[in-house]
Amino acid sequence: MKLAVFHLFNDYSGSPKVLGMVLSGLIRKGCAIDLLTSRGGVLDELRGDRLRQYRYSYRFSMNPIVTMLRYTYAQVYMFFFSWRYLFKKDITFYINTILPVGAALAGRMMGKRVIYHYHENSFAKSGFYRRLAWAMTHLATEIICVSEFQKSHLSRVEHVHVVPNALPDSFVGQLTFDPEKSFEKNRVLMVASLKKYKGVLQFFELANRLPQCNFAMVLNETQETIDDFVKENNITLGANIKLYPRQDNVAPFYADASMVLNLTDANMAVETFGLTALEAMSAGLPVIVPTRGGVAELVEDGVNGYKIDVCDLDVIEKRIATILSDYTLYKSLSESAYDKSKNYSEGTINEMISSIVWIENN
Repeated sequence: MKLAVFHLFNDYSGSPKVLGMVLSGLIRKGCAIDLLTSRGGVLDELRGDRLRQYRYSYRFSMNPIVTMLRYTYAQVYMFFFSWRYLFKKDITFYINTILPVGAALAGRMMGKRVIYHYHENSFAKSGFYRRLAWAMTHLATEIICVSEFQKSHLSRVEHVHVVPNALPDSFVGQLTFDPEKSFEKNRVLMVASLKKYKGVLQFFELANRLPQCNFAMVLNETQETIDDFVKENNITLGANIKLYPRQDNVAPFYADASMVLNLTDANMAVETFGLTALEAMSAGLPVIVPTRGGVAELVEDGVNGYKIDVCDLDVIEKRIATILSDYTLYKSLSESAYDKSKNYSEGTINEMISSIVWIENN
């Protein structure tokens, strides 16, 4: 079995992390893989005798016109690159996210099997993403969704699978479950992209409201871009908050935290899964997440965390203060979060993906 795998932007966000874990599992099962993606992210760390990697230059820009031109270039490049597999009868195209539409189109034109691993919430994004989702429903042989919530918004029901995300064993092995030690940190963490809809401004507001607590935010951006954002939005950073640029390993930040927030504004975007929440729960950290989306499927309200809309900032503020001042409550939430995380193991998820990839051979 051989896969031609396409991923647009290789950084340290959730979708390339999940792809890296999936590909590692498939390589161990004997699958040969050709991977085409950009340089400079977690997928650069993939290794294997049956792996061939191809690279191109791609990065986002704050200018939407520049970003669209770069995206268009990448699709044209993927489209023509794909034709090298025209006479490879045993190859399947694996499209990670809905963005590599150029490769998907070429694959179907050649009569290849095309598997989409669908990570986005296109139904809550722009018309551009909705058009890409429409293309996916017509081009895909199989679609892998990451949550029931995400699947429910697809117009197509045939050959649609739900495979929740998981964390690599190598990452989970770096985390330590120690509720007492975590509670003493008195630190609130958020790991997110530098987007307003991710709730970054609300995170700053919470830090100002809760000076008795420590706050840390890891942003998937360069330090220069973060500094510009702070300046442009007239943000005053208190002594109790620290900002960190893009990291190649966020495990130490969870080890230094007490709880984790996901403040995505559901009126602007909906989380299809919520990998940072799972990362937190794997360390036994209670989480506060939105009330809607795939991320909400991870949390049982009041058991392993809380589901609160970011618009209810007063409620979030009070909940943080309560959790970090009541060890009995904290310990209960922590233990439940840790237990819940065990349902999302690398081995289980990789078996589910493998059964889809090899479906024609079963």
